[in-house]
This record gives sequence, structure tokens and C-alpha cells, in this order.
Amino acid sequence: MADYPAATQRARVRVPLRFNDGYSVNAELVTFHGLTDGQEHVAVVLGDPAPGTLPLVRLHSECLTGDVFGSARCDCGPQLREAVERIADRGGVLLYLRQEGRGIGLYNKLDAYALQDQGLDTYEANAALGLPEDARDYTAAAQMLRALGIDELDLLSNNPDKAEQLRGLDVTVRDRVPTGVFSTAHNVRYLRAKVLHTQHTLPLGELTELNAG
Repeated sequence: MADYPAATQRARVRVPLRFNDGYSVNAELVTFHGLTDGQEHVAVVLGDPAPGTLPLVRLHSECLTGDVFGSARCDCGPQLREAVERIADRGGVLLYLRQEGRGIGLYNKLDAYALQDQGLDTYEANAALGLPEDARDYTAAAQMLRALGIDELDLLSNNPDKAEQLRGLDVTVRDRVPTGVFSTAHNVRYLRAKVLHTQHTLPLGELTELNAG
């Protein structure tokens, strides 16, 4: 059994969410005491699961460039927008985790972007900077889920590592539900790298055709 301390809910506040495309939904934001990494992660509680239905959960790593500024170099902003609506429809939680750049931080992520402009992919750029390909640890996410009373869920993610880490932290992931494919001319190499390096469930053939074009 995984050994990590329990976290507790700190505060809950209702917040109406509004997106640029006109979609709106009411959410409840939850903050926590006792998270192991000391970061200010937030749970966004959306909708109510039907009786006998597991909550739909997404672990969304913070991305200032994509979530806030709409950068086309990644698919983070569209994934966030999609996740909020899908979770609200089904009932569940989006965990907004302060793990910029797969855990390496904003400045390092921008340094990695500069190396990508020279031909490296996103994982090779991290390695060239002496950083891990993916530095994220989901212990705090498991703490948040437990504090919310969630120990079994369906996970909205293309990333198998998220499901594997949660299961290793004694959270039951019944199913991993793929997100949409949000490819652009600017992020197709990034998406291909996620398939090739970390086995994300994305259509490699389709991304290869886009990259070739």
C-alpha cells in the first residue's frame, strides 16, 4: 500500500467559468492543506456524477503559454477547455496542478522551446538542458482525490503514465478515456514526440501525414 500523508480540504468557493467561445459553467474550486510538494494545486469540481457512475477526472498540468495565452505550440489550452465541458456533463473533477513544462518550470520550458526551434523535440530539449523528460509526480493529486472522497475514477487522459502513477498510489483507475486531438501546424512535432517517447494514445499516422505536409 502506498505510504503518503493525508491532505485535508482548506476552502471551497463557487466560481462561474466563462470561456472565449461562449461556453460557461459553474464550478467549485477547492484548496488543500498538507500537500506533499507544497504547491498551490486546485481542484475544479464540476457537475454531479449520476448514481452508480464513477467521476470523470483529469490531471491537468498548468501551462501558462497554452492555457492563458493560447499558444499553438502545444495542445494544453484546447485540452483544458474540452476537459471542463466533458467533466461538467458527466460529473467529476479537474485537478489543476502547478507543474509547468512537465514539472521543469516556466523558464526552463521556454529555454526548451528555443532548443526545439533548433530541431530538437520536446523531450530531447529537456535532456539537452540536463532536465528529466517528465518531472511530474502525482502524489499530491492522489492526496487531493482522497481529500475529496474519490478513490475510484475514470481518467480523462492520453498519457498512460498518469494512470500508472495513480494506481501506484492506491487510486483505482477503472478506465482511461482519451482526450481529443488538437493538432496545429505548430504543435504536430510536439504531439508526435509524445506518442513516440511516452506512448500517448494519439493517431501517429495522422500526425505523420500532417508533419509531412
